Amino acid sequence: MFDVEKCKVCPFRKGCYKDGAKTKSYYVSIKSTEHQEQKAFQETEEFKLLSKERYKIEAKNSELKQRHGYKKAIAAGLFGMQIQGATTIFAVNLKRILKLMDKKGDKILSTVRVKFLKKN
Repeated sequence: MFDVEKCKVCPFRKGCYKDGAKTKSYYVSIKSTEHQEQKAFQETEEFKLLSKERYKIEAKNSELKQRHGYKKAIAAGLFGMQIQGATTIFAVNLKRILKLMDKKGDKILSTVRVKFLKKN
């Protein structure tokens, strides 16, 4: 915080100091080497290609969270959370496998898929 009295007489006050202000804050952003490296990486073709694929990953994360209870842990402790994560991901992968097999026309898997999805 700065003393407003100093701001009133500062030659750079235009656009900074507003009449009637009781206090004044000034923020400086620190651009570290990590920020500069990240900014440079975001300009590369690799980043642009990866960012085009991100929506697929985000959609899968959303499905895990919204439809399969991955938003909140149902068990206490790290082991319980690991078990929940493993079974949730297994269930989502199984659904994907059944969906892909169903596209190939396998009638038996088609009925298994319908029964499995009705439970979830």
